[in-house]
Amino acid sequence: MAVRVITRALPSSTVATSSLPLSHVVKSASWDSNSIFGRTKFNYRSLSIARGLGNANGIGKMEIVAVSRREYRKVRSRRPAAARKSKEKELELSVKICIEEQLPEDPEILDIAEMLRLNVPMAMKLAFDGLSNSTYQTRDTSISDVGGFESVELSVLLCNDGFIRKLNREWRDEDHATDVLSMSQHIPELKLPILMLGDIVISVETAARQAEERGHTILDEIRILVVHGLLHLLGFDHELSDEAEEEMEKEEELLLKSLGWQGKGLIQSAHDAETNGSPHIDYADDRKREGSLRFYKPKFSYIFCDMDGTLLNSKSQISLSTAKALKEATSRGVKVVISTGKARPAVINILKTVDLAGKDGIASEFSPGVFVQGLLVYGRRGREIFRKNLDPNVCREALLYSLKHKVPLIAFSEDRCLTLFEHPLVDSLHTVYHEPKADIIPSVEQLLAGVDIQKVIFLDTAEGVSTTLRPYWADATGDHASVVQAVPDMLEIVPSGTSKGSGVRMLLDHLGVTPKEVMAIGDGENDVEMLDLASLGVALSNGSEKAKAVANVIGISNDEDGVADAIYRYAF
Repeated sequence: MAVRVITRALPSSTVATSSLPLSHVVKSASWDSNSIFGRTKFNYRSLSIARGLGNANGIGKMEIVAVSRREYRKVRSRRPAAARKSKEKELELSVKICIEEQLPEDPEILDIAEMLRLNVPMAMKLAFDGLSNSTYQTRDTSISDVGGFESVELSVLLCNDGFIRKLNREWRDEDHATDVLSMSQHIPELKLPILMLGDIVISVETAARQAEERGHTILDEIRILVVHGLLHLLGFDHELSDEAEEEMEKEEELLLKSLGWQGKGLIQSAHDAETNGSPHIDYADDRKREGSLRFYKPKFSYIFCDMDGTLLNSKSQISLSTAKALKEATSRGVKVVISTGKARPAVINILKTVDLAGKDGIASEFSPGVFVQGLLVYGRRGREIFRKNLDPNVCREALLYSLKHKVPLIAFSEDRCLTLFEHPLVDSLHTVYHEPKADIIPSVEQLLAGVDIQKVIFLDTAEGVSTTLRPYWADATGDHASVVQAVPDMLEIVPSGTSKGSGVRMLLDHLGVTPKEVMAIGDGENDVEMLDLASLGVALSNGSEKAKAVANVIGISNDEDGVADAIYRYAF
């Protein structure tokens, strides 16, 4: 059989549905708007080498839209009639290699698409030869004499788990991602000159995981999935019976061997996994998995994140899972900005423990951030763009109260912490919360001399704060200052009219970023404005009721890696 190959992009209205180890129900094509792309518009990028499609790099952008019917025309040969009679009839293979729009332009994926442009026609030709040279007991013979057609159309769409899950849910009522879906578009009754073989949809994300498990490359795994999907379109279905499974399995192995491609067929790999005690797992959760963000485009340019009770667990530590999520997000171009009541040195010291501080981290002396409840804001290159100091009279009254009632107090002065006397709770602010070690200055006047104080914190039990300190200072500060809480056992007194939220807004204006580009994660009442400002506000489940009330969604707790979960679930 003489074959002429054309790889090109055409409007499509169909997507495939059938996969291992899922149920392999192949749905019939229809000519109305019942196709997947008839109900929902999806975008894809199509690899193209023919008829001027695409740009200089061979990548064209197209939108898949609903069509009510397809128009066909006979492919005319440019050779004289005599020459046509003297030569064997050519079969035109029209192959479309498409990349779904939400799949980022990852260099490896683009290289794979380029390879498939060559590989898929090879697999088609060998598979067609097998049909004419073999006898099968279980294969659907709706497609028999491929040589009787003038051309064969096939599309392969590369996508991520999120996209293929939607298709799986819509076409098979199975709400989870899978590796490959295929659907035949061939309708024998129409007697068309074109064999519309159908569509193969492959999740590159699942292929990457399976490739790692099976010890070969992503390209190897995608080739295996192409073979599996192609055989389904040619009438093989291993779900029909044990005999059908054996017949399709043999055909998979034969085709892979004939092509010289690495790896076992999909059916054999599934058998091996079951034998080795590694059964197939269906992931029905919206949460993306570690290492998978490369297959998604970010929904936000910035993530603003609180520290205590949010990024830090109840032990005031950043878990390794959370650190991995932050690193993965930043590697995909998302900028993470800290917005906290802590001083900048405390944040940097904490992030150093998980290799997230410094030039390639998320906080340093040269990066933007909102600190000390929005009283110190640093912009581009870490330069101070805003500072607000507490009224000296309020500072003096708070210090005198601390001495009189023996309630420990810490005054924050830029990168320093100051206190009047030693106390275990004062030490804990340094040892547990990583704030700068407090300098003890026993005189109120000495402590106030020559320094600007941004805020003060009273340290007590949670009961002492709620029953004594907060009621007293909420009244005593009047219009000169405000009280705020980030954690139950601390009461902070800050200048009136300031907050972390106002600091975030100021920083966004400085950076030229709109709230629509921001996702925010917090837990405390001091995070309310920030959560309300952001396009998506995520309050962790351990947070205050005020924070939860304004948040768009409520995540899991800080002790369950709530920040990591929010990143994998909502940021991409």
